[in-house]
Amino acid sequence: MIEQDTQAAPRLWTKDGFQEDSWRHGEDADALSGNGGVILPLAVWKGLDDQTRAENRDRIGVLLAPGEMLSEIEHALADLPLVALSFPALNDGRSFSKAALLRTRHGYRGTVRASGQVLIDQIPHMLRTGFDELEVSHPVAIRRLEEGRIGGLPEHYQPSAQLEPAEGKYAWRRLPAA
Repeated sequence: MIEQDTQAAPRLWTKDGFQEDSWRHGEDADALSGNGGVILPLAVWKGLDDQTRAENRDRIGVLLAPGEMLSEIEHALADLPLVALSFPALNDGRSFSKAALLRTRHGYRGTVRASGQVLIDQIPHMLRTGFDELEVSHPVAIRRLEEGRIGGLPEHYQPSAQLEPAEGKYAWRRLPAA
């Protein structure tokens, strides 16, 4: 039997396993009229007035597409509880760099979420570059995560956006911003 490669509805995965998602994606400012957290595309978020942003500060997240720059939200990172980074195609890894920059250069302590094409072989790298949450819809990735089979390699040459234990590690490893 050949396994179908159809996309399931996205499920939220964290290091603690699958979780209920308290956030939803919105296409425009009208999405803020409901309850819970709303992830808005960058253009919509930029179009919000200061009062709307202030009143909804704890429930507005921003979705950045690969071609959108972190500098667009840099001034507001302290007020953003969630930054979602899009993976619209399997061969576009620009969001990996953005996650690492959020953690290391900008010292962002909020939630960093991967949205879009999340495959099982990318997950260890996503965790190392600073992602906290993953929206997973690929059936193979969902099944392997349910089984606790994340994969990855135990040794790394590159520095990580996540703190590593000092014992047995390289002295030259960079540390995230304080």
